[in-house]
Amino acid sequence: MSTRRPVVLFDLFGVIACHQRPGALDEMAALSGAPTDAFTTAYWTLRQSYDAGRWTAPQYWTAVLGSLSLTAGSGTIERLRLADMDSWSRVDDRMVTYVRSLREHAEVALLSNIPADHADAFLTAQPWVRDLDHVAFSGKIKAAKPDPAAFRHCIAAMHAAPADFLFVDDRAENVRAAQATGMNGHVFTGREELAAAVDTWLPTP
Repeated sequence: MSTRRPVVLFDLFGVIACHQRPGALDEMAALSGAPTDAFTTAYWTLRQSYDAGRWTAPQYWTAVLGSLSLTAGSGTIERLRLADMDSWSRVDDRMVTYVRSLREHAEVALLSNIPADHADAFLTAQPWVRDLDHVAFSGKIKAAKPDPAAFRHCIAAMHAAPADFLFVDDRAENVRAAQATGMNGHVFTGREELAAAVDTWLPTP
């Protein structure tokens, strides 16, 4: 049963923040000494454990390099870690403004798949995030979308009912996972379409 506390729960990358910077994987591949295609496959294949907080950054990068039959010292791993972090650092300023304006009408929260060390850096660079009503980073809560545990964390942390949430993500599989927990969902395609959907969903004052 809904408590009629509207909560708009946002994904981060692809909605408020930009997707990974173009060319970043080529640069990281060059740092590692691996071909870009092989590096990209290893990077994404092993990413879930890093996003979900099961691996630290050194464990993740050691696994990536090991899968490529490469070894590297701590200096190379740190350069890869910092290059990776930088590649996910851009935000859409118009969406940041929109998200902040929504707090006049609803509670606003964030649920992002992001490693713990990336999350710390993002919070430092984007202090507006701390003003939101709740922030859940997968590397911190040990659950990454579309794992239902990630959505249940937000429900419990905000002491709200599932039906109070409108979850916004650019990946349909994550929206379906949120809906399976009882949340409402919207697949993000742009700011104007989102604003119209939110206006329709918000309770009438």
